Amino acid sequence: MRTSRLLVISRGAGSMSDEVEKKLRSAFADYLIVDFDPNADLEKLVSPRARIVVAGGDGTVEFIVRKLADTKHPVGIVPLGTFNNLARALSLPTKIDDAINVARKGRQRAITLGRVNDHIFVEACAVGLFGQTIALGDSAKDMEFGKLAAKLKAVIAARRFRYELSGDITGSGSAMSLVFSNTGSIGSQLPISEGSPIDTYLEFSVHAGRTRTDIVGRAIKSAVLMQHADDGGGQVFRFRRLEVKTTPRVRVYADNFQVGRTPATVSAELSALKVLLPR
Repeated sequence: MRTSRLLVISRGAGSMSDEVEKKLRSAFADYLIVDFDPNADLEKLVSPRARIVVAGGDGTVEFIVRKLADTKHPVGIVPLGTFNNLARALSLPTKIDDAINVARKGRQRAITLGRVNDHIFVEACAVGLFGQTIALGDSAKDMEFGKLAAKLKAVIAARRFRYELSGDITGSGSAMSLVFSNTGSIGSQLPISEGSPIDTYLEFSVHAGRTRTDIVGRAIKSAVLMQHADDGGGQVFRFRRLEVKTTPRVRVYADNFQVGRTPATVSAELSALKVLLPR
């Protein structure tokens, strides 16, 4: 028999501890509790409109959101990561007791998710170098300094490209990267916009990622020094759908995953799932 309540726990989350896990198991004693497994088929465990709560960092939380984006499940989030970009963008509490309360009693609301070609993203779509910068930030967060040096070298050596935008935004120019965001920060809190998935649009920041200096500066300040850098006042455009062409073709990232190369169609879509938010 499928359950109507499921709690997914990530033991590898940055704020997870024996005390936190004990508190979660007590608060959700009436839920089926499973460890996060990216290969697990959660749909086999739950009824079609079952409430699913995920306790973990951005990687775990966003994996579940992407996986369930087209379902009718209410989803509660207990943020236990280092940065909690999605939780912060949704104004969710990060204190464990408050987060548990919202996950159990919050109001249900659909959120905006991005889609680039056939791939859903929660935080951002990056065309070009910025996607590598997100990976650089992840290496810094995990203290993988050998990988960090190699990725920083790739950032410094990258070349500019020409781009054309059409749809809700029209324009052309040259850049190191184009960033289309759904949250205010991505990766290890690289600042990109003032966007929130509660809004019905995505944001394109003219400043973010346009130069090598900007990209490296954001990576160093946010990932290495753990400072949330000022966005710099660059112009921001809101959109629902646009087409991106580049010369030459460049890599496209959905969150921190490479999903192909340009051309790309980027769109804002209302999720079928409902996230549990503070009342």
